[in-house]
Amino acid sequence: MIERYTIPEMGELWTDTYRLKTWLQVEIAVCEAQAELGYIPRDAVEEIKAKADFDLQRVLEIEAEVRHDVIAFLTNVNEHVGDTGRYIHLGLTSSDVLDTALALQMVASLNLILERLEDLIQVIRYQAQEHRNTVMVGRSHGIHAEPITFGFKLAGWLSEALRNRDRLVNLRNNISVGKISGAVGTYANVDPRVEALACQKLGLQPDTASTQVISRDYHADFVQQLALLAASIERFAIEIRNLQRTDVLEVEEFFHEGQKGSSAMPHKRNPIRSERLTGIARIIRGHTVAALENVALWHERDISHSSVERVMLPDVCILTHFMLLEITSLVRNLLVYPINMKRNMNIYGGVIFSQRVLLALIEKGMSREYAYKIVQGCAHQAWNKIDGDFYRLIRQDPQVTQYLSLKELDTCFDPQYHLQNLDQIYQRLGI
Repeated sequence: MIERYTIPEMGELWTDTYRLKTWLQVEIAVCEAQAELGYIPRDAVEEIKAKADFDLQRVLEIEAEVRHDVIAFLTNVNEHVGDTGRYIHLGLTSSDVLDTALALQMVASLNLILERLEDLIQVIRYQAQEHRNTVMVGRSHGIHAEPITFGFKLAGWLSEALRNRDRLVNLRNNISVGKISGAVGTYANVDPRVEALACQKLGLQPDTASTQVISRDYHADFVQQLALLAASIERFAIEIRNLQRTDVLEVEEFFHEGQKGSSAMPHKRNPIRSERLTGIARIIRGHTVAALENVALWHERDISHSSVERVMLPDVCILTHFMLLEITSLVRNLLVYPINMKRNMNIYGGVIFSQRVLLALIEKGMSREYAYKIVQGCAHQAWNKIDGDFYRLIRQDPQVTQYLSLKELDTCFDPQYHLQNLDQIYQRLGI
């Protein structure tokens, strides 16, 4: 199911072909840097740039024999370049290429994710404004609390999405690091200036102090930040699922013409996309454990991280990208039912206005304890009864009417009172 929705660009970033392209990009950048510093002839670099290429099947064929991916790649590149190929990979170790190229893949993936996140931000912003005054009941513990608007709920989503964007922009800067420092990272056979120039050409910064590999706390941060974004999307999806329940039905996923909800029950309209997002978030979250375990490598390097990253990094990038596409489409086409919201808000005669009645009695001089007892008694008498009517009971209670006129009581049941300060939140969000 996922492939059908995934934009090919993200999938292409994690193919073997694209990976080898980034390797070649790193190797050429290093050659250019070495030529600028006089370590290799400039005309050799021009020949390398003109001839350097690879054939994926040939690389795999060589790898089957030599059991080393970078050596197989370099062998095939040299088959294309010829004698000047001796200047390629000069003084480097495999991880110089692997880790620097991996940074390029991660940055490219983040760029796509940020584009899709911006789409989501704009869709939520639009819906938050559209439903700015769509009154509904707020819930805590899953129980009716006090009035809010659906736009206010979406404003919270917007704020969270914006924080995720800020985090990912910072993350992109943090993970834009490469290393061209040779075996164990001491620059014994490569000038540090080569690293600086090559990284500049690639749009990266040299890692401050790498070993033979770039430390995997960078990559763990990458996975955890994407997992946090996935957790936010899951929160939005779970809210939609809860509000779509038959006994609530305040919002609903768009149901396409011809769509079927159940093989057995024709009436079913299930929140399948929200449920799918919830499941995918679990997968991404699970990868954070592997990412954290990758940090602790032996001495200056081992390759226990490598096999993990070949699965983990494509997974989290492709799945996060897919989640953003899904939730954006879901929010854009969300069905909203204000009539049902009003119906649910007024169940049991407006018990959700109990605090307003409580405070009004206290302001008139009744003790808090006594006022709470009276209001709670009327609310519980109305609670979970077909004909339960808190509004009627509170208006008929002589202890209440002794303090409050009927007009003052009616004021307590006005939902607009609860919404009077929401404009401040919209102003903070610039909507």
